[in-house]
Amino acid sequence: MTAATTTDGSWLSTLADWAVSLMDVIGPAGAGIAIAMENLFPPLPSEVILPMAGLAASRGSFSLVEALFWTTAGSIVGALLLYGLGAWLGVARLRAIATKVPLLHPEDIDRTVAWFARHGGKAVFFGRMIPIFRSLISIPAGITRMPVWRFTLLTAAGSLIWNSIFVFSGFFLGESWHVVERYADILQYVVIAAAVLGVAWFLYVRVRALLESRGSGGPEPELD
Repeated sequence: MTAATTTDGSWLSTLADWAVSLMDVIGPAGAGIAIAMENLFPPLPSEVILPMAGLAASRGSFSLVEALFWTTAGSIVGALLLYGLGAWLGVARLRAIATKVPLLHPEDIDRTVAWFARHGGKAVFFGRMIPIFRSLISIPAGITRMPVWRFTLLTAAGSLIWNSIFVFSGFFLGESWHVVERYADILQYVVIAAAVLGVAWFLYVRVRALLESRGSGGPEPELD
C-alpha cells in the first residue's frame, strides 16, 4: 500500500494520506485508532478514513475482516469515552448549567432526558449512521446512564453497518471510492441544515416569548 493515495493538496487528501500512513505502520489497528479519533473529533470524516481501510484490504495489507473488526472496535472505544463524558456531566450538573445559560431552563434538560429514556435505544443505533450525531449521541446516553452493555451492543451494531458501507466501498471501488463520499457529503449537509434550522426555531420561540413576557410585565415563561 502506498503512502499517498491522492495528490490534490486538499485537507481531505492530507487526512487520507495520514490514515494510510498509520495503517502502513501499525496495520489494521491504525484504522481503529483513526476511527476512535474521528468519534472524539467529529470534523474528522469517517467517510474518508473508512474507505482507506477498505482500500488497504483490497491491496492485501490486511484482511477485510480485520478492517471491519478494528474500525468497529475503534468506534466503540471512541463512543465509550464520550459516554464517560456524559456520565461525568450527569443530569444535576446539566440542570445547574441550564439555569445560567440565557434562554435555557432546567426543564429543557428534564424533557430531553425523558425523551431519551423512551427512545434512547433507537437513537443510539440509528444515530451511529448519521454524520456528526454518530459521535454526539454517546453523550446523552452517558448522561441518562444507559446500561453500558446495552450502549456498547447498540453502538457496535450501528457502527458495523456504517463502517461496512464505506470499508466495502474502498475495497470494491478502489481509487474511485470518492463516488460514495459525494453521497455522504450530501447527507452531512442535510443533517447540518436540519440542526441549524432546529436551533434557529428554538431561539426564535424563546426570544419571542421573552419579549412578550417583558412587554406584559409578567415573569419570564417556562416554555414547553
